[in-house]
Amino acid sequence: MTEVASASMAKMFVNGEWVEAASGKTTDVINPANGTVVESVPKANRADTQAAIRAAEDALPEWADTSPDQRAALILAGVDKIKQQSKELAKVLSAEQGKPVFEAMGEIHHFLHGMTFYAGLASKIRGSQVPLPPDMGKHSFGLVMKRPVGVCGAIIPWNFPITLMGTKLGPALIAGNTIIVKPASSTPLTTMKIIGLMSEAGFPAGVLNCVTGPGREVGEELLSNPTVRRIAFTGESGTGRRVMEVAGPQFKRITLELGGSDPMIVMPDADMRKAVSGALIGRFWNAGQACLAVKRLYLHEDIHDEFLEALIKKVNAYEPGDPSTKPEKPAVRMGPLHTAAQRDEIEEQLADAVSKGAKVLCGGKRPEDPALAKGHFFHPAVVTNVPHDCRLVQEEVFGPVLPVFKVKDLDEAIALGNDNQYGLGSSIWTQNLQWAHQAIRELQAGVTWVNQIHYGYDELPFGGVKASGIGHEHGPEAVEYYLETKGAVIGGLA
Repeated sequence: MTEVASASMAKMFVNGEWVEAASGKTTDVINPANGTVVESVPKANRADTQAAIRAAEDALPEWADTSPDQRAALILAGVDKIKQQSKELAKVLSAEQGKPVFEAMGEIHHFLHGMTFYAGLASKIRGSQVPLPPDMGKHSFGLVMKRPVGVCGAIIPWNFPITLMGTKLGPALIAGNTIIVKPASSTPLTTMKIIGLMSEAGFPAGVLNCVTGPGREVGEELLSNPTVRRIAFTGESGTGRRVMEVAGPQFKRITLELGGSDPMIVMPDADMRKAVSGALIGRFWNAGQACLAVKRLYLHEDIHDEFLEALIKKVNAYEPGDPSTKPEKPAVRMGPLHTAAQRDEIEEQLADAVSKGAKVLCGGKRPEDPALAKGHFFHPAVVTNVPHDCRLVQEEVFGPVLPVFKVKDLDEAIALGNDNQYGLGSSIWTQNLQWAHQAIRELQAGVTWVNQIHYGYDELPFGGVKASGIGHEHGPEAVEYYLETKGAVIGGLA
């Protein structure tokens, strides 16, 4: 490891330097698989955050004045450095978050793809020239110009800390903004390393900053400080409301990517093998801890029994255990839930459903192996006969539990799919183009996948409706949230 990147294991990055919290306080990062301390990081407060904001503000004029090609070149240089360290970074991510190393490696690759995509957009930000009425002057015209919003705050969750940092970091940098990244207190280590490696690529001091600390201090300062003009937040919907309450009155540019309860609909003509795999990965990847995970499965009655049998067989292949190891084939590794509280909530949601008549077909319990007792492990569950008004359906279920429903037709599936406060993602599996188009039109969700696993693509806009948030990340559309539009009128020219 390089010196700068290795220093990030224990310090924050502010104004081009690794720093401690002014108070000297630290927070332990705990491995959710075994309860051991991975590392201790600074526990910043408002004053520490204000120092980072000042650094970002001071760096803004120079960075905004750089050419798009310069910005892209620096991002790509940072991408190269991260590629060289990807295996080490994946191990750190696995240790702090709990996901298996192969899943962590996938997240690193997703981040690299996204940053490369945004680097390619740096020179493609467009304004326009607009002809004006002749009574303003024969050669008068208007310009629509794009310029950076200013200092940006990125508040990152713990479930996909690197991917979801990239969806904020890439657009902010190519648009000429400076940024303060606030990782989740429980998963800051890989983020800090990546910020260090990006900085080594040659970013001016103050352009990239990373401050570690609790939301009530670091997050609240980013939301309330008038110097920060842009807030990008990913997290649960209740916290999203708090973001709006604090940042909204200051007219900050805000995007919120919040919770989800994605329905997956499988029609009788679907490719059964692919649809089963889609449900499996869509629900149980990252131990089900994903906002866009499949959280409700609606099976047409003609294929319900066959599909359910095939799905349970594959779910039973999951083996909870040490995420740094691989089980013997055909078993598939599942890491722990991220916190004890997270597992407790999953158990409570499942118990509520069972008390109302639901039937657990597999899993749904903690492992009996005493070697796993210190981790937050949970056997993935498939559940049927679930009342649609119970917690397992109406709340976001952030763990490996999948309720399955039998439906008679697509209309019933869509009606049940929309019977929820969330509207992030959705999918339909069918070869019938009419059914696919109906689902796209009628499902109340920001995204509908057709015969595809629920996954965020860097090339396409991603965002939710209803309680799942406002605004978009991913795609060229995301860059607009990091740009101000300015009009200019030019007249009186001969």
